Amino acid sequence: MCSPEEAALLRLEEVHSATLARINSLILQPLLSADPEPSEPQARECLRLLQELHRSSQELWEATEESLRSLWERQHHPHSIGLESLLLLRSPDRVLQVHMEYIESYTSCLVVQAFQKVAKRKSEYWRGQRKALRQLLTGMSSECSVGTTLAQALRQPLTQHVQQYVLLLLSLRDTIGERHPAKQLVMHAVTLFGNLQSFMGQALDQAVATQALWHTLSSRQRDVLCTPAHRLLQDSQDVPVTVTPLRAERVLLFDDALVLLQGHNVHTFDLKLLWVDPGQDRCMFHLLTPEEELSFCARDPQSQVVWQWKVTQAVCQALRGKKDFPVLGAGLEPAEPPACRCGSYTFRAEGRLCQATYEGEWFRGRPHGKGTLKWPNGRNHVGNFCEGLEQGFGIHLVPQAAEDKFDCYKCHWQEGSMCGYGICEYSSDEVYKGYFQDGLRHGFGVLDCAPQGPQPFRYTGHWEKGQRSGFGIQEDSDRGERYIGMWRADQRHGPGVVVTQAGVCYQGTFQVDKMVGPGVLLSEDDSLYEGAFTRDLTLVGKGKVTFPNGFTLEGSFSSGTGKGLYTQGVLDTAALPPDPSSTCKRQLGLGAFPVESRWQGVYSPFRDFVRAGCPGDLQEALLGFHVQSSRELRKSQEYLCCERSHPEDSAGSVEDILEELLQHREPETLQQYLRKALSNVRHPLGKLLQTLMLTFQASYAGVGANKHLQGLAQEEVKQHAQELWAAYRGLLQVALQRKGQALEEEDKETRDLQVHGLMLPLVLPSFYSELFTLYLLLHEREDSLYSQGIANLSLFPDTKLLEFLDVQKHLWPLKDLKLTTNQRYSLVRDKCFLSATECLQKIMTTVDPREKLEVLEKTYGEIETTVTRVLGREHKLPMDDLLPLLIYVVSRARIQHLGAEIHLIRDMMDPVHIGGLYDFLLTALESCYEHIQKEDMRLRHLPGHWDSRELW
Repeated sequence: MCSPEEAALLRLEEVHSATLARINSLILQPLLSADPEPSEPQARECLRLLQELHRSSQELWEATEESLRSLWERQHHPHSIGLESLLLLRSPDRVLQVHMEYIESYTSCLVVQAFQKVAKRKSEYWRGQRKALRQLLTGMSSECSVGTTLAQALRQPLTQHVQQYVLLLLSLRDTIGERHPAKQLVMHAVTLFGNLQSFMGQALDQAVATQALWHTLSSRQRDVLCTPAHRLLQDSQDVPVTVTPLRAERVLLFDDALVLLQGHNVHTFDLKLLWVDPGQDRCMFHLLTPEEELSFCARDPQSQVVWQWKVTQAVCQALRGKKDFPVLGAGLEPAEPPACRCGSYTFRAEGRLCQATYEGEWFRGRPHGKGTLKWPNGRNHVGNFCEGLEQGFGIHLVPQAAEDKFDCYKCHWQEGSMCGYGICEYSSDEVYKGYFQDGLRHGFGVLDCAPQGPQPFRYTGHWEKGQRSGFGIQEDSDRGERYIGMWRADQRHGPGVVVTQAGVCYQGTFQVDKMVGPGVLLSEDDSLYEGAFTRDLTLVGKGKVTFPNGFTLEGSFSSGTGKGLYTQGVLDTAALPPDPSSTCKRQLGLGAFPVESRWQGVYSPFRDFVRAGCPGDLQEALLGFHVQSSRELRKSQEYLCCERSHPEDSAGSVEDILEELLQHREPETLQQYLRKALSNVRHPLGKLLQTLMLTFQASYAGVGANKHLQGLAQEEVKQHAQELWAAYRGLLQVALQRKGQALEEEDKETRDLQVHGLMLPLVLPSFYSELFTLYLLLHEREDSLYSQGIANLSLFPDTKLLEFLDVQKHLWPLKDLKLTTNQRYSLVRDKCFLSATECLQKIMTTVDPREKLEVLEKTYGEIETTVTRVLGREHKLPMDDLLPLLIYVVSRARIQHLGAEIHLIRDMMDPVHIGGLYDFLLTALESCYEHIQKEDMRLRHLPGHWDSRELW
């Protein structure tokens, strides 16, 4: 058997379903179908709201019908269908939702007086329907207007229905037993519909208060504020409050905005971007907004509590994006709004952000966290913010006059200005990669103009306050020259070297971008001019020219009216010819630019990083990052997305690097670790090496590949190795400090051993290509003579060459020669001392000076092994025998550019080997190289004997 309460619910739903159907046919359909589409915006808005009300009414009727069906089935099958099958108990949340949507639609119509406006347009029709409308109502006065009657007819049946729901469910709860399976469902439904009753009461009260508000405002204020979404929560005319500094005449708190009325001005503040800050005074509290701070002062503490509580709850409700249920402040979430939020705001006050729209994260009224700034002119900034200012990595776009072209700044920012490393790509096709300070280029940086630009150039060096200043290299592609030297205020100033594509080199002092005073000129044929120049590098005034043949011309020089050079002076032809090797090996720049201060702008950020304790959040700002650059992207706002090579969790990666570093301190693992670190562009050491490689290529590749710069390059590589070792030590110190340990002091001798024995061989391959090219150019003349000597000696068969070199016959490895039929010993080539020859050829397969010396040592060992086998006993070669054999092996190895190889080994060799076996063997190789160059080693000149004392 069904309970009386269930039967009452059935009758209630039947009546309600019929009432909803009658409301639909009597009120809603006539409201929507009578008039054509209105043209006025307000009329169209009313029609939209009525259509929404009709839709929600239909959904409410469908839910009522479904509830009715569940009650009928329960009524007819009480034994097979349980109480829990009723829709009100099975899906109360769904029934609750359709009721809330109807109330929301209804109150929106009520707020904008939609019923009154529609009734006014069709007053005759609705007067005729007044009697039918009153049948839907109870206690309705006959004097009420049509609009009021319509509003009551659409509201009263629903409120009475929900009230009956609550009463019947309460009765049902009391009649069923505690152990009834539907007990909890009934109690839940009682709570929900009781809350719905409270929600409807508050919603209707707010809508009525909001509707009444419009009559108290001026037409201008009403036009601004009258929207269906607004619900008035508090009015300063009810609970007085004053607001400073705006001195508002009236304060209105809506459920989505705070409004201050000041004369005809309406100041609106989005609740999502309001922060409540309790004041010290019991009658005052403060509101923080994106552009100002408002102080609310009430007459008494009670009024202050009312306003502060309602503003706080309204902010919470706005942030949640839905109305509190059942009443304001009764939500499940915390009652205090979070200090950190997301939102959008357009700045109005004058200043750098005027008319800019910020969308992103906020903290207490300021942009804070990730966000985007957009200006009306197309300017954009995407990145991180801190207390209202750009902070950390950000991408900034500045539109240019050209269509859809931008200057793009991918930089790190500090307190609103570019600071740290950044990459700037300009619409003019110029690209700057380097450091900034206070928004200006400052520190090390590279400015590159595309080859197709109006003035193609590249500057690699130091900057100060946006101008080239300090040591730097600039290559002018149009003029085919490169300047290496000092700068000041964007002009060449101080000592400098100019290298031209034609091979001419200048060295002198520059002022205001021009060379002044005495200087040096070296021409391609090694002629040397020492004297005065004009500002455009023309010989003028007193000077001296030294020609390659030793002749000198000293006097006064000037340029004539046509082409050519005029001179008046003394030509000295009696001077002895200079040593060709010393003439071609003159070096420029040595002493003018101290190597330790040349690239401080590269080393300094790394030192700052270490000094700060290697914080992960500063790794990119101080050590840089890599992004793909594309001129196509420079024409698009795709710039706002930037994939950087360094991962976002940089802090974690630094921790891993320091931890790994501690695990490889022993000599047997340190070398492998350093090799891996230096080759990894994400490792701090690898980043530093990459930047140093860039500076080296800018200095000595292309036009800079000039033999007169070899000295500069060689000392630079050694300095880089020293700085990289210091960088490793700095990282190690930070890693140990994090473990509460200290790094042992390192004396100069130990440091030199580590730099030359460990670090230099590891970094040399990164600079080898450019460095070895300079050695090739510097020793080109000697290597040419050496190559000719090798070519002449290669004409000899093995036995003839051994005889020519005065190798003792008992040392000839004839048993190694396997003759074929009709072959004689005198015709065999490249067979003697073959193992030593093949070993020496490996000297070209490595760039490490130590490994080259090890090859030389093995070659010496192979020579002795062969001699021992020939003699049938162990034999130590005296110097008189060793040198001819070594010359034989060198001539058969046919190593190209042996002079460049020897000099590079000598310059880069670990000082610990000086005076040792490696030094001895290298000296022997140098002697072989010199003897092969000599004329008496050619085919037409046969030596009598070798004097080893001459060689050693």
